[in-house]
Parts: sequence; structure tokens; C-alpha cells
Amino acid sequence: MALVGVLALQGSFNEHIAALRRLGVKGVEIRKPEQLQTVASLIIPGGESTTMAKLAEFHNLFPSLREFVEMGKPVWGTCAGLIFLANKAIGQKTGGQQLIGGLDCTVHRNFFGSQIQSFEADLSVPELASKEGGPETFRGIFIRAPAILEVGPEVQVLAGYPVPSDRLLSSDSSIEDKKENAQEESKVIVAVRQGNILATAFHPELTADTRWHSYFLKMGNEMGEEASSSIVPAPVNTSYNLQAPNDLPIFQ
Repeated sequence: MALVGVLALQGSFNEHIAALRRLGVKGVEIRKPEQLQTVASLIIPGGESTTMAKLAEFHNLFPSLREFVEMGKPVWGTCAGLIFLANKAIGQKTGGQQLIGGLDCTVHRNFFGSQIQSFEADLSVPELASKEGGPETFRGIFIRAPAILEVGPEVQVLAGYPVPSDRLLSSDSSIEDKKENAQEESKVIVAVRQGNILATAFHPELTADTRWHSYFLKMGNEMGEEASSSIVPAPVNTSYNLQAPNDLPIFQ
């Protein structure tokens, strides 16, 4: 069985491991660079991105994380994990933070505001529905969430969220040439894929819907086929599903 690593420095890593368990896949906690050599793919969870970055620096994880991404192994960042994977982040705290990079986008670190402005919303996810079945929408949980303002040509947009045009423009004063097209820029991007990288601004691990986790696991199979690597599909072990009632809180 191919193991899925979950960066376990801070944040919702336990919830991701529980979601993987419901799919019959084993997730392992990653805290040290050498542990990355034992996994075929990696999830970078939500949390406090500045704290996570400081802990990653302390454990000298950034070089190994960048190498993991550059090798083409599947990586999924949720919320703070999205910030980590972006090539450019704005709205950071004084002094900024290190980024892993690899995802050709500009992300606003705290676009949706503070903790008390966290919210849930139904997102249109046609790509997810076509690959994983189920409804055409996904209940996104946004907690002090970032948003993607711009993406490069190789980035596939998987979900967006409507915002007032003036809110989008004011979030990045460098976007001067978009003022004439303000009405067209009435959405921010909240889910993307670029090759081996998946990123969501919301928290699928806090729901009972495991389609994003299933989608990510299949990315590993796709990348393995393209690279003729040793990554193989993880067989479903139904005994894991018996532990679902003991998982951490699930929002439905």
C-alpha cells in the first residue's frame, strides 16, 4: 500500500488522516525531512501558516519539501497548505514567511478575514463531480481562509467563489490593468490543480464528503502512470471504515 504523508507540524493533520482512513488508506504523520522518503504523496493541512512555517524552518523541512514537489510527487495543500505551495503570497505578516512554491499563482493569505468571519458555502465543482460522482456542489468550510487572485496558464481552476468586484481589486493594488474588467473579476479562485499539485482554500477534511481526498489519491495513480513509477493504487481496507465513529468532529 502506498502511504500518504500528512505534514503534522500544526493544524488539521489528524482530520486528514481520519478522512484517508475512511477511504481505507493509511496516512502517516510527517515532521522530519527523512520521513518524506517513506511516502508517495503528501498533504499539507490547514492551520496557522506563519506558525507552520516557523516550525518547518526549525526542522529544516523546506529544502526537502521543495524537492518533493519538484520530483513530481502529488502534493495537496488545504488553506495554509495552499499558501505554502503558492509561488507568491500577499497579505502576510511583517517579515513574511518562507514558501515551498511550485504552484503558479498569487494567493492572498487572509483574504476572507478573521476567525469570526469564517463561513460555509456550496461551491460549484464540475470537475470533482465528473471524476468522483456525487452532487455538482461541495460544501466548502472557510476558516480564516486565503484566496487565489491570479493563476498561470498551466493552472486548472476547479472552484471559485463570488466576491464584490471592488473587494477583489482592493486586495492587490498591483492589479491595475483589471479595473476596466471589474465585472468579469467578480470571483476569487478557491481550488486549483497544476500537474502534481492540488490546492484548496477550504477544508474538505472537516466534512463527511471524501471526494477531494479520493480525487487526490487518484492523482497519485495518474502521476505514477505518466512517470512509469512504482506508485500503485492503494487497496481499500474496509476495516478502517469501522473506526469512522471515533473520528474528530465532522461538519455536514
